[in-house]
Amino acid sequence: METFDYIVIGAGSAGCVLGNRLTADPKRRVLVLETGGGDRDIRVKVPAGILAMYGRKRFDYGYVGVPQPELNNRRIPVNRGRMLGGSSSLNSMLYIRGARQDYDEWRDLGCDGWGWDDVLPLFKALERNQNGQDPAYHGTTGELYVDRPRDPNPVCQDFIAAGETLQLPRNTDFNGPGQLGLGVYDVTQRNGLRFSSYNAFLEPVRNRPNLTIWTGSEVHRLVLKDGRATAVEVTRNGTRQTIACTAEIILSAGAIGTPMILMGSGIGPGAALRAQGIEVAHDLPGVGQNLRDHVDGMITVRSDSNRTLGFSLGNLRRLLPSPFLFAANRRGELSTNYVVAGGFARTPLAGELPDVQFHFVPGYRSHRGRLVEWGHGFAIHTCVLRPRSIGEIRISRQDGKLVPEIDHRFFSDPFDAQVLVEGIKLARRIFAAEPMASLEGREILPGPDVRTDDDLLAYLRAEALTVYHPVGTAKMGRGPMAVVDPVTMKVHGLDGLRIADASVMPTLIGGNTNAPSMMIGEKCARAIGAA
Repeated sequence: METFDYIVIGAGSAGCVLGNRLTADPKRRVLVLETGGGDRDIRVKVPAGILAMYGRKRFDYGYVGVPQPELNNRRIPVNRGRMLGGSSSLNSMLYIRGARQDYDEWRDLGCDGWGWDDVLPLFKALERNQNGQDPAYHGTTGELYVDRPRDPNPVCQDFIAAGETLQLPRNTDFNGPGQLGLGVYDVTQRNGLRFSSYNAFLEPVRNRPNLTIWTGSEVHRLVLKDGRATAVEVTRNGTRQTIACTAEIILSAGAIGTPMILMGSGIGPGAALRAQGIEVAHDLPGVGQNLRDHVDGMITVRSDSNRTLGFSLGNLRRLLPSPFLFAANRRGELSTNYVVAGGFARTPLAGELPDVQFHFVPGYRSHRGRLVEWGHGFAIHTCVLRPRSIGEIRISRQDGKLVPEIDHRFFSDPFDAQVLVEGIKLARRIFAAEPMASLEGREILPGPDVRTDDDLLAYLRAEALTVYHPVGTAKMGRGPMAVVDPVTMKVHGLDGLRIADASVMPTLIGGNTNAPSMMIGEKCARAIGAA
């Protein structure tokens, strides 16, 4: 039986940070386990390659949720990265931290040490900012490169200018003093290429003699002995084996993977585990509960303007040389991550903080769900930033294998639906304002006949999806439904087991979750004494 001091399960946004920090001490033997494969693929490296990764088993777990009663019983796709870097190798590369108030809320919920003043130094320590932004909010010596998109489509500036006519200010730093406004998003790129958590933290140190990385390794369960996690059962290269751990196991498998591994190990809500024939090793009712995610609605518009991204005869002059432009200076059509611009806004239902986020696409998003459509246009995704609807992840069996039942319960709190309706109305107003109006767009979805609030709600029930930010399924805290101690990040009631990924978030932050997940990895490393 092979033995390591530390075993990190999951080489995603948080796990790669932990692999780096733990191996800084040459006396620690560390194993990082990843179910997926490597990231050496042009589709991973080139920003526009994102279109060729979603839904492909090589890159994406491709989960599908259970039927959603408030969304016409539709099953919602849940894309998650399945490779080194995890979802940071699959996502749109946006670098967003959330608002100060998000973290102060965590602190006030009983998560000592997680207020904004506590986590800002961690964000700064991880960041290597290339944009000359305010050093009060940004770091320049960390491993994670944060840059501007190399060649943003000019229609993005039309979108930002249209927002200004509606008193949505131009915001040049969504990670600065405030989120409100529209602008071009910062991205995790280096020299115009994707720069995942793996590229930033694990790849540069992978030759350390005390670091072992196993890809293609499916974790089945944790082995517990006398209330302590002592080993991991894993299948690698078709062989099932047990790996012993002398110090600690850190679960960083994400908001879906982490509760599944816990429940598959008999750690979770006892009645639910027994119902699936799983022996209860540690009854912990909060495991799999508190699922939160950003529900999202889209507007997609056709336009004859070939200023936008698109496939057309008129755009051949940009498409044909794009491989050469990208190879030469990382510019052209292949340099886009598609979600280039966007921002944060307050609807009439908002309090102090923005309650919706926009992801603007300067190209036509298919109304049929295709990855590529012929022609030109533009689109906007609008999501509810701080949803009140709370779901869960349950464990079940399918063909004898344990699988997740992902139940978002979107719109189970009707307030979320009201906010999204208002957000769609605001997005329409931006598209109707100059200079966006000059593109003479023709709305395809929801469509010109969808006008009233009731019409919009019916549209959202038929079409709303997620922007893939699941969190909270092993939350930190002190109450009976808490899973993780917020100071040590150890699982309540067990020794030798910590959790560090988006599953520990007690609430959903107002923004994209990649950067906060890396910060959680750094926080856990410091709790261990490894940073």
